[in-house]
Amino acid sequence: MAELYLVRHGQASFGADNYDELSPTGYTQSRWLGEHFAQSTLEFDRVVIGAMRRHEQTADAILAAMPGLQVEVVQDAGLNEYDFQALFAALGEDEFVSGSSAEISKKNFYKRLKKALQLWSDDLLPGPVPETWQQFQARVERARLAIQRAGGRRVLVVSSGGPIAVFAQQILQAPAAAAIALNLQIRNSSVCQYVFNDTAMSLVSFNSLPHLDPIERHEFVTYG
Repeated sequence: MAELYLVRHGQASFGADNYDELSPTGYTQSRWLGEHFAQSTLEFDRVVIGAMRRHEQTADAILAAMPGLQVEVVQDAGLNEYDFQALFAALGEDEFVSGSSAEISKKNFYKRLKKALQLWSDDLLPGPVPETWQQFQARVERARLAIQRAGGRRVLVVSSGGPIAVFAQQILQAPAAAAIALNLQIRNSSVCQYVFNDTAMSLVSFNSLPHLDPIERHEFVTYG
């Protein structure tokens, strides 16, 4: 069977005007992950990423640390994150819409995000959203099936916490609540490993950080 390495992007720019940019820490995490892949003599014959800037930057940093690897990078918007700003707007949480206020703690942000996700999955948000939970699930499934059908020996995929959580939820046939819980636990630049063929996929490992195992790198473990 083929191998799939599903990576969450490096740390983005929480608190900045544009969240969709890697922070300096995010670049470091991604580079270290690429170095880990290179040291493990992993070679990818396909790379698929979401269409967000942080996905592209993460993939670029990983591949730059893998000298000699020549591989095409393909974008699939089905791997994009849900619009958390739209969820907060639909919930009436105006102070969380931009996500740029330095006064918003990460703890409070994720507490409110969990509430928004729970209401979204139950179709109970009071305001409009650009896509329903069911539509989000469907586009992630389409992206996953496209990866399976395209095949390959070893595939690298870079996405975001939401799609990565739904990916696992669908493979494990778990309820929506499981995707929400997993989403809030997925760490930046973490790796989920799957094996697959064109009709089946199985989870091997989830949310691992082999490149951050050394004790001097533990401060680089982030969630945003």
